[in-house]
Amino acid sequence: MNTTVAELAYIGLGSNLGDRDAALAFARERLDALPETRVVATSPIEQTEPLGGPPQGPYLNQIVLVATELAPRALLEACLAIEQAYGRERRERWGARTLDLDIVRYGDRQIAEPGLEVPHPGLPDRPFWQRGLMALSTHEH
Repeated sequence: MNTTVAELAYIGLGSNLGDRDAALAFARERLDALPETRVVATSPIEQTEPLGGPPQGPYLNQIVLVATELAPRALLEACLAIEQAYGRERRERWGARTLDLDIVRYGDRQIAEPGLEVPHPGLPDRPFWQRGLMALSTHEH
């Protein structure tokens, strides 16, 4: 008997290379196809300026709310695999990217492990994530 209970996790999507809308759509479809995971709701897509790094074009950003039975580390690995499947190459920190997925929140958990911090430490510096979380807050109950 499976006693795992689905938790709500918020995934930040971002893209500023190529067909940005297609990149976000790819990420939403792949998240919804993950085992024991379904997309519950999505925030509006927002265009934002880069938060530093080398000169680059604007991003499209969105928050996706998922209900998942995957553990946080497994969800992170799945997000990294989605990025890679879309052709993401990690060449420089804060560089332009075809697709970026970040776990912004995972239930009420606080996690500080190598490569995985939840809530995401960048949340206070990303007002577009805060707006996305606010837009999705009605889906938490």
